[in-house]
Amino acid sequence: MESEREDFNLSGPLHLTFVDWSNAHHRRSVAASLVQAVYILERDRQLKRQHPIALAPPWWEFFHFKLLRKLVDDADHCIFGAIYEYRPPTPHGHQSLDASPRYVIAFRGTLTKPDSFARDIELDLHIIRNGLHETSRFEIAIQAVRNMVAAVGDSNVWLAGHSLGAAMAMLAGKTMAKNGTFIPAFLFNSPFFSAPIERIKDKRVKHGIRIAGSVITAGLAFASKRNYSSQQACSRSVADPFVALSSWVPCVFVNPGDPICSEYVGYFEHRKKMDEIGIGAIEKLATQNTLGGLLMSAMGRDSEPLHLIPSAVLAVNLSPAQDFKEAHGIHQWWRPDLQLQSNIYKYK
Repeated sequence: MESEREDFNLSGPLHLTFVDWSNAHHRRSVAASLVQAVYILERDRQLKRQHPIALAPPWWEFFHFKLLRKLVDDADHCIFGAIYEYRPPTPHGHQSLDASPRYVIAFRGTLTKPDSFARDIELDLHIIRNGLHETSRFEIAIQAVRNMVAAVGDSNVWLAGHSLGAAMAMLAGKTMAKNGTFIPAFLFNSPFFSAPIERIKDKRVKHGIRIAGSVITAGLAFASKRNYSSQQACSRSVADPFVALSSWVPCVFVNPGDPICSEYVGYFEHRKKMDEIGIGAIEKLATQNTLGGLLMSAMGRDSEPLHLIPSAVLAVNLSPAQDFKEAHGIHQWWRPDLQLQSNIYKYK
């Protein structure tokens, strides 16, 4: 069963015989397939599957990509990412290529296999404690992104990732955006570690809890900022980091049945509702902070929550999922019958 899910001819988006790069469904399906290819590259390595029995190549060759480089973790030597180059056949028309990438840098998520599981779980724990930026795997990833952007420009590069890999791609995108480089990103089931408020069925109770949480978080954040300002010998105007990031608008794909990523739905919707009832200023401050992050800052440890982003195209899969494995899986994102609801959220 597992090898069937790794076999492109059995599980891949064979319906995409022609990619229209202006079509959001096509872009999403290709990005997800390239992420899936990274999973299978690592499985090919673990199982010593080489040409002609390797299962990974069809996942990029079908869409006319070439594997340029594997990104290898220095701790356990597993493959966690890949850089692909788009090499289309001679086009019959240029309109379908206008929105295509030249390169895609993709990152896989956690693999529950002995050869890579321990290191992947270690990275997952770093996400929870907002310490992914301190890991050697991320250093390898961000250096690859910087080198590629320096060589070909940000408009020619896409980032893509799933689960742990989505967190890696998000952190890389945020890091580049802080320096004014905005890279298109496709983030599938990106972790949002929070109390599972989105699982509450009663909308009034859910909204009330979110308002209370926002008031508390904003109050603590305001007190923290005041304390910080009072310690400055020379007051200088410092740009709001969320404003600086707001021009970066990644595509965030979530499934409401997946508790790992579902809180993104409430995160963005709540910001909109707070604006509608006239207390958007409170949410503007709360949306940049978490209680855990503020607590860690108070203890002297600078901690920027990875999952908090100012802007996004949020795409929610409304198709029913049978279980968590399906709701969190990468395969859902290239289904032709996907029921997707998309909204653009821009931080103002």
